[in-house]
Amino acid sequence: MDVDDMLSHAGDFGRYQIFLMALFCIINVLSAFHYFSQTIISVVPEHRCRDADPLMSLQEAEINTSVGNCVSGWDYNLTHGFQSIISEASYFTICFCQQFDWVGDDNWKPALGQSLFFVGSVIGTLGLGVMADLIGRLPVLVLANLLALVGNLATAFTSGLPQFASCRLLAGLATDSNFLMMYILVMEYMRPNMRTLGLNLCIGVFYSLGCVVVPWVAVLTMDWRHFLLVVSTPLVVVPAYYLLVPESARWLINKGRTDEAVTCFLRIAKFNGRNIPTSVIDTFKTVHSTRKVSDKSPTLLGLFATPRLRRKTCILIFKSLIVYPDATPLLLSIVPRVVLTVCYDAISRNVNDVGYSPFVMFSVSSATILPSCLVILFLQDRVGRKGMASVSLLSTGLFTAASGIILACRKSNMLLTASLAIVGRFGVNIAYNSGAQYAAELIPTEVRGQGVAAIHVAGYAATFFSPYILYMATFWRPIPELLLGILSVMGAIVCLLLPETMDKSLPRTLQDGETFGEGEGIWDFAFLKKRKLTELPEVYRKLPD
Repeated sequence: MDVDDMLSHAGDFGRYQIFLMALFCIINVLSAFHYFSQTIISVVPEHRCRDADPLMSLQEAEINTSVGNCVSGWDYNLTHGFQSIISEASYFTICFCQQFDWVGDDNWKPALGQSLFFVGSVIGTLGLGVMADLIGRLPVLVLANLLALVGNLATAFTSGLPQFASCRLLAGLATDSNFLMMYILVMEYMRPNMRTLGLNLCIGVFYSLGCVVVPWVAVLTMDWRHFLLVVSTPLVVVPAYYLLVPESARWLINKGRTDEAVTCFLRIAKFNGRNIPTSVIDTFKTVHSTRKVSDKSPTLLGLFATPRLRRKTCILIFKSLIVYPDATPLLLSIVPRVVLTVCYDAISRNVNDVGYSPFVMFSVSSATILPSCLVILFLQDRVGRKGMASVSLLSTGLFTAASGIILACRKSNMLLTASLAIVGRFGVNIAYNSGAQYAAELIPTEVRGQGVAAIHVAGYAATFFSPYILYMATFWRPIPELLLGILSVMGAIVCLLLPETMDKSLPRTLQDGETFGEGEGIWDFAFLKKRKLTELPEVYRKLPD
């Protein structure tokens, strides 16, 4: 009897799962606020030296003094050069670049703070990922969000570069663990064929809501310090999750704490109005208490110890590099994630230079998260994980490459450019969000925390190349789109080497991960064959027709 069988007796999509989804929705909004607050506070308004010729345009003055000191100080354009009411509120009245005069010779200072935020995210994601497999998912969820709270609040009271950079590093430690731990918990306590619905509904509606709203919070507060206080204060509710959310039963079992896992199931059953028969509990305890628990905790290196698992892992990493935010099956899993990250980051950056206020463009393009998640809801459990990953990457790659050629052949058009950027983000959103669930399902439970963290870190590392990919347009306009298109198609191809996870019990140990998907071919797609009852957990095979 496995965890999914036990969960079916406790209720695998009842009131408790809906309650967990509601808590996950809150985490989605808070995570969007935290992650993109770094982007919002780093906006640099157009500026000119007060010594410049008053008849010179702002753009000319900015170019002439972009490097160098300005004896009399700087003047800032906070309306982005537009006359509409919305555009006049496009920037903070007071942003930290304006307040500290971090422009001209000092324009490296805000870049340093932003870089340290992402350095912190790499350190934090890896470190907290390891902690999640050692002490549990729930304590790390609370710790990560507390780090985000303290780091952002401390940033709001800084007065110089050393304090500012240190606080951004501290805030960065929370990213992505403040989101991933709850993602894993919700996924593990849900019926396999309902994970797509539950996870993507929360992300599609509430992460999208957070992304759309966060620029307007900046507009309303009109001060970067007040903005950080407003978006960070709600994080004080997260410590209450320690009392509301159960620890991962799969993790508890792997640690030999079967009685605590049973307590979690009984808690869920009570909330769902279900009763778990004593005979089922006894059988579950007997099965899992006889399993040997290793004195040595598995590590991330275990993902590379065996050939099939190594392949899956490398593929997932490569996929992450492409879209971001598999050499044998697990290696194959990592590769797609890397590819997704590069494309996601570069395409997202590309909407900042299309002629509209970056706040407006960010808000509008973020609205594509919802329809992309609705597409995933409708197709992922019909097409399957592998088919969804391959088709979405292939479509994104072909469209992105074609858009580069079109832009090179036609006269520049602001509306066309903005439309292509938004549609491009829509496509890569599908690949990114569907890939996140796929990776979490493929990685074995005993290293899921650090495994998912490592894949996300690989994606973060890949974003280093995004500005340089975009810079290649100075040599030939279609190069960025063509390169991203080729990377996406490569990701689609390697995803074919991954096994399908739809309606299957998640691998628990490294050995389970090695044998998972044995016998599957690259053209074995869930939508091409009828689901077999033997592929479902035992309890589902007993259900009447």
